[in-house]
Amino acid sequence: MSDADDAPASAHRQLYDELQQRREEAAKGGGEERIERQHEKDKLTARERLDILLDDGSFEELGTFVRHQESNFGLDENRPYGDGVVTGYGTVHGRLVYVFSQDFTVYGGSLGRAHADKIVNIMEKALENGAPLIGLNDSGGARIQEGVKSLGGYADIFKLNTDASGVIPQISAVMGPCAGGAVYSPAITDVTFMVEETSYMFVTGPHVVKTVTQEDVTAGELGGATTHATKSGVSHVTCKNDVDCLRRIRTLLRYLPQNCEEDPPRVPCEEVDSALDPDALDALVPEAPNKPYDMHDVITQITDAEDFFEIQPDFGENLITGFSRMGGRPVGIVANQPAVLAGVLDIDASVKGARFVRFCDAFNVPLLVLEDVPGFLPGTDQEWNGIIKEGAKLLYAFCEATVPRITVITRKAYGGAYDVMNSTHIGGDLNFAWSTAEVAVMGPESAVDIIYRDELEDADDREAAKDNFVEQYRDAFATPYVAAEYGYVDDVIKPSETRERLIRGFDMLENKVVNSPPKKHGNIPL
Repeated sequence: MSDADDAPASAHRQLYDELQQRREEAAKGGGEERIERQHEKDKLTARERLDILLDDGSFEELGTFVRHQESNFGLDENRPYGDGVVTGYGTVHGRLVYVFSQDFTVYGGSLGRAHADKIVNIMEKALENGAPLIGLNDSGGARIQEGVKSLGGYADIFKLNTDASGVIPQISAVMGPCAGGAVYSPAITDVTFMVEETSYMFVTGPHVVKTVTQEDVTAGELGGATTHATKSGVSHVTCKNDVDCLRRIRTLLRYLPQNCEEDPPRVPCEEVDSALDPDALDALVPEAPNKPYDMHDVITQITDAEDFFEIQPDFGENLITGFSRMGGRPVGIVANQPAVLAGVLDIDASVKGARFVRFCDAFNVPLLVLEDVPGFLPGTDQEWNGIIKEGAKLLYAFCEATVPRITVITRKAYGGAYDVMNSTHIGGDLNFAWSTAEVAVMGPESAVDIIYRDELEDADDREAAKDNFVEQYRDAFATPYVAAEYGYVDDVIKPSETRERLIRGFDMLENKVVNSPPKKHGNIPL
């Protein structure tokens, strides 16, 4: 072969070598020193996170060589590839997902115009192709050097988050700082994960808070994972570290469809009745009506073995929300928790439940409601902070939900809370009651104080008279059979029959169709 023939091959090799060199440069992000600092904070890099989140070898990167183009104060000579975010698509459990992973080693993960355009591109593809969007957030916020263009980039993202809401699942993981305008994208998405010790979210940081309000507060106290898990409810899942966070995102996706046009994925289910202890379930509800028990024990007994992914476990703990399976079918569970505040509905529980119900309804996940509720929490704090409006959110969410909905009343179903917790009257498809259930306007003690007030005042032994009236009231009203006589309860069952009845019920409702009145949208009480 002549030297002339060798020339094109040599030129090609140079081009390929240059391509490889540029790819390696892009993969380094902000460089070894910054990567080491990231690791010292017990944080993974943007690419390491994607390696754990996605199936092995499935990631296809887009926008590898994007970088900012315009003059920026102090950034002209340093224009790393990727502009601080890694974007692309891959698979989780063999199903397509779109991802972006902010790279804190490049400009602190700050968002500039090119950075935003990469995220927008991925979001548009996720919408067009009907697949979940996962955002791994680790950013110092808007890139100051780019001014209003960075703010415009955030607004473009917020608009697409809103357009995608209810169309595709959107999952946010806050794995580092998330401050200022950056917090609103995760807030619009469906589920927000946070990592203990290394992540935080706030609109204004501790220094601004100190200047404006004179409060001394750390970043963790102001907006850390624990704060948002227990106080604000902004975080839905708290994770020990980056690896735990990414693995739990993978788990969550097992319960969700690709988009609003699909059903959630079912898995083969060998019958797991061996995990069910009929004697334990039948004896679970205490004989004393005011004695607490843990509703998690009910969930464990009636769902597929070792299968419950709880959402917001540390917020509004008097209401349990989460995903599980029954006979291999994903279901969303909303359950009163008698072990916390006797399972009453308060502001936090109502908002938590309403958001979860709407999330399930948007993505065709059937709803199971486990009810043991004495009513709404009384008091000036609740009234002044809007329990009427906040409680109405949960009522509204159930009323508008069109997915299959089954309720099981395990014990108390009192007052307006009976109506709100997916009663037949607001569209619940099936309503079962355990033989231990009490369905009434209010508890026997309170009812007797009102109904028999005169008789109690005239009684020689007030306590004995009250005990007698309470027993009469309980026999006449606080049983499931009165509601069953009117058809408000479809059947009274033994607790040990629950799993089988629920699986059959959800099978029966599999093809449920509801034609709602035509409208632009409802006006949920916000």
